[in-house]
Amino acid sequence: MPEVYYQHPGTWFGDCMPIHHDGAFYLFHQRDLRNPGPLPNCEPFGWALARTADFVTYEDLGDAIVRGGDHDQDQFIFAGSVIRANGKFIAMYTGYNRDHFEAAGKPSQVLMIAESDDLIHWTKTDKAVVAPQPGYDPDDWRDPWVIWDDERGEYLMILGARKAGPKTQATGSTVAFTSKDLETWEFQGDFWAPGLYTMHEMPDLFREGDWWYHLVTEYSDKSKTIYRRARSLDGPWEAPVDDAFDGRAYYAARSVSDGERRYLVGWVPTRWDDDDTKTWQWGGTLVIHEIVVRPDGTLGAKIPDAVSAHLASRTVSTTPGFRLERRDGAAQQVLAAEVPQTALVSTTLRVNPGTRVVNIRFGEDPTAQAGYQFALRAAEGCLEFDRFPNWPWGQFDNRDLDRPLSIDDGAEHAVALVFDGDIATLYIDDVALNARFNAPAGSQLSIEVADGAIAVGDVVISTTP
Repeated sequence: MPEVYYQHPGTWFGDCMPIHHDGAFYLFHQRDLRNPGPLPNCEPFGWALARTADFVTYEDLGDAIVRGGDHDQDQFIFAGSVIRANGKFIAMYTGYNRDHFEAAGKPSQVLMIAESDDLIHWTKTDKAVVAPQPGYDPDDWRDPWVIWDDERGEYLMILGARKAGPKTQATGSTVAFTSKDLETWEFQGDFWAPGLYTMHEMPDLFREGDWWYHLVTEYSDKSKTIYRRARSLDGPWEAPVDDAFDGRAYYAARSVSDGERRYLVGWVPTRWDDDDTKTWQWGGTLVIHEIVVRPDGTLGAKIPDAVSAHLASRTVSTTPGFRLERRDGAAQQVLAAEVPQTALVSTTLRVNPGTRVVNIRFGEDPTAQAGYQFALRAAEGCLEFDRFPNWPWGQFDNRDLDRPLSIDDGAEHAVALVFDGDIATLYIDDVALNARFNAPAGSQLSIEVADGAIAVGDVVISTTP
């Protein structure tokens, strides 16, 4: 089990509905017991609640919104959002009946409401807020996100949807409703319908500076959280060159702000049978990124300060900076024979122009020369995660475990590598990539350069108190 990243014992962390109140983050989320398997083949669930002030120490507050009976609309409490309005807290959630409604010709997913005075004790109103609209798929209508629109003086609710028709059609969209009182909602049609994905999940909307940012999780292209930005809520929603925060192993991310900083709340999935070659499962472990707004208005991600400070509590080793070079092959430097299961590796990196690749390797058996690596493919402008050697071919399914990254500019770049259990998270400046590794060959940590040269700053390996 992870030590810093969050996963309640005996459960797998699912979609999260965060809200900040009185100095703490309340993380409403789904807990999959995987009995007999992961979603959709699991026991029905409601919303559980964990509370944290720093994303390091979590308080389990148990079930917050309890799921309904097997014949109720909210057999499952699917995703939604929580806001404070009219002197109370309101949860807009998706009531989903897996087992009976679709076969009976009734919409299986309908938006519903629960209310609370303290964020801990909730009363379901059993009101169906908005049913699927004509022309939309009644079984893909979920994950509402509600904000107050100051300019128009009304509430804006967006949710994920798709048009009725074959599930393979790229008709996924974010749709919008408006309301003055959170009870009567007027349908405004498509908020963003790009014709790119089969479905939009976990939509999010926030403003930072002069930009509005719209987050969506999709599962038909790269299967991850992406974003668009616009100067107004009317769009147009433009795509940056790098439109994501992480790779395939980070899903269903929502944002939450404490008024000063904004964070991403998403989960790192597990694999079937804990096998590197098999596909991903629904649910896993909570990992937090802090959102970085760059000078050009694009978004990046960094390790939250409190998490970094906690992981830096105790220094394990320090390796003085060094230079590594080979123009016609590979040169390697061992950084540690062993790294704690929960650890932070911090350093800086300069990559000479023209360098082909830099590999940060871990879980390595030096005799077999096998392990895992984050490959900074400077010549290709990307960062990716994989096993090495990939022999016999197919040792690791690393589809979409990559990020665009240009690094061979000779400038100094900050490197932070987090290990927690079987999760590794690499940050290069404000570019993040999560990975899960199931079968390390050994315990060595090293860095390698091929066909080029690098300058590495002091390498500090630290861990928790």
